[in-house]
Amino acid sequence: MKMFKWILGSQSPRRKELLAGIGVEFEVRIQDTEEVYPDSLPAEEVPEFLATLKAEALLPDLSEHEAVICADTVVILDGEILGKPLDFEDAHRMLCRLSGKRHTVITGVFIGSKTRNTSFSERTEVEFENLSDEEISFYINQYKPFDKAGSYGVQEWIGYVAVKRMEGTYTNVMGLPTNRLYKEIQQFL
Repeated sequence: MKMFKWILGSQSPRRKELLAGIGVEFEVRIQDTEEVYPDSLPAEEVPEFLATLKAEALLPDLSEHEAVICADTVVILDGEILGKPLDFEDAHRMLCRLSGKRHTVITGVFIGSKTRNTSFSERTEVEFENLSDEEISFYINQYKPFDKAGSYGVQEWIGYVAVKRMEGTYTNVMGLPTNRLYKEIQQFL
């Protein structure tokens, strides 16, 4: 992996932890990028599109010995993307909608350098137990999930008590599918 100096295009503490966990040494660089996508784009394609958009903002400033990794994660319920909540009420509304239901978490990842790139998406199906209003309010007040897609972090209390079943990888729900990413980095090299 030392063929490149790796750049993570994210300030997410979870992505930093996960990327370090698979043995990648990296530095963080971000470029403010407006995360917009065409309305006609299917929800399942949005994360890969946004990961690519973030990376394209960083690619021009890379040296020939640097490679960037960017990711974006979305939560999809009934075909609708549940983004990051605006406030307590928005988070409460989203978690009420997720309560007792199955939803999809998709992370799109872009890996690229000056000369080549690749991208992929990973999907995990997550089923939540029914949550009471008190449990939802407790979680929001204690963990303040305002920077998280779908208003929750699977690695927090809500993941311990609410996730009934999961098909796919846990790290994908955290925001970086490490198993697939590791394989893709090996192929990229």
